[in-house]
Formats: sequence, C-alpha cells, structure tokens
Amino acid sequence: MRRLRAFEPLAWTGPAVLLIAVVVLWPVIEMIRSSFLKISRFGIVQGSNGLANYEKLFDEKDFADIMVRSVIWVIAVVGFTVLISLALAQLFNQRFPGRRITRWALIAPWAASVLMTAIIFKWMLDPEVGVINQIRLKLGLIDALGGHSADQLGDASTAMPWLVFVAVFVSVPFTTYALLAGLATIPADVYEAATMDGASKLRTYWSITLPLLRPALTVAALINVMNVFNSFPIIWAMTHGQPGYSTATSTILMFVLKGSDIGESAAMSVVNFGMVLVLTAIFLKVSRWNKEVA
Repeated sequence: MRRLRAFEPLAWTGPAVLLIAVVVLWPVIEMIRSSFLKISRFGIVQGSNGLANYEKLFDEKDFADIMVRSVIWVIAVVGFTVLISLALAQLFNQRFPGRRITRWALIAPWAASVLMTAIIFKWMLDPEVGVINQIRLKLGLIDALGGHSADQLGDASTAMPWLVFVAVFVSVPFTTYALLAGLATIPADVYEAATMDGASKLRTYWSITLPLLRPALTVAALINVMNVFNSFPIIWAMTHGQPGYSTATSTILMFVLKGSDIGESAAMSVVNFGMVLVLTAIFLKVSRWNKEVA
C-alpha cells in the first residue's frame, strides 16, 4: 500500500504531463526530425537529406536580413508595448469617473481576432479608399494623385512602422492588465511610508513601484517576446511580407518556404525555435528575474 501511495501524485500530474508530451514535445521532436529529411511538396518523405536543408536555408539571399528584422521587430513591439502599458496601468490604477468603462474598452483590441484587426487596418490604409489616406488628403499631407506616397503598405519604410503599430495595439491590453494585477499586490502602507519620508512621486515610482512590479512585468514582457517573435497574422494579412521580403520576419519566411520545400521550412522552424530560446534566455538574464527585490 505504501508503494502504491507513492504513485498517487501521478493521478493528478499524469494527465498534464501526457498533454504536454503530446502537444509540445512530440511536435518539437517531429519538427527537428523533419528538418533532416527530404520531403516533397505533397508531404512524401523521400529519405534522409542530412544538413542540406540547413545549407539551403542559410544560402537564401534574404535570410540574414530577415533574421535581423525579426529581432528588431520583437524589440520594437515589446519595447513600445511595455512602455505604453506601464503608463496605462498607472492611469487605470487611479480612481476617476468612467474608470470601469475605459477598463472594459481596453479589452476590445485583445478580445478581437488578431487577423480581423489586421485586415481592418489594411482597409484603413488602402491607397484609394482608406480612411487614413482620406484624412491625410483633407489635411493636405498628400494630393489627389498621391500615387506611391499614398500606399503606406507598399513601401517597407512606411509599412514596418504600421505593422509595429498594429502589433502594439493588440498587445497592449493583455500587458496592461497583467501590470494592473501587479500594482494591486503592492501594499498601500509602502506608499504611505514613502510619503511620510518626503519622497516625490517620481522617486516613489522609480524606487518602489517598478521594483515591486518586476515579477508581473517580467512575465508580461516574456509572454510578449514569445508571442511577437512567432507572430504571423498581422504581417501576412497586411503585407504578405512584401514588397519582396522587405517586411517579412522568420515566421513569414517559414510559411513561404513550406510551399516549395517542406524540409527547408522545417529547418527554418528549428532555427525559429532556437531563436526564441536565445531571446528568452537573454531577456531573463537582463531582467534578473530570480533576484529578490530589496
């Protein structure tokens, strides 16, 4: 009976472990295995391909630019998201008329489909009938024959900022609510002690709020790093990574390669997986997540 009781925890943890193994571990193993196989466009395995898939991937002329752009994409989106969310969380943590309504309104961009949101912004940026270009036209920023200047998504120099804007737009609600939850855990007497000591609001925020908010901030930022790096719907719906590969990230490249070479696409998936692990490790190192707040 004692030996049987030792296995009792498995009755509770076993299903979760099995689910993780089936949903997470098995696909990762299959992804790595497929990256070393020669697979036809129809998914037929034609034997081992060694490192040829990786060699072909690294020889892609746009590979280096896409990987650099992917890192910049993550840093820009997560950075702006965190900064805006910190301000909004601090605002919504105060008491003011209509706070409940504005809090509920903030959920909308996060609750809506990301693909739907991206398509709506694409329509708004349409060079002929888009509402944004209509506003620019009335303000005299472009003329009636604006041509290329009106096509905001047709040029990488203007398309990437819009892609970042939309990604931040859909990321801010979750991050703001995560930080609001963190602010709710900070004891009020800490702020009272700071006020009695004569600390200014800026000093209080920098020395008390931010350090005590670090656990919530770390979790929110880390989830954003992984989500943004693997983000696909926004870029694909708005630009398809075009013109050329000028707005493509590694996830877009992986999807495009799937149509011509599944083995190379699997190799890109493995590189993506490795990049997520590297970025996560760097973030955790920089954030000092395991250091206790003094």
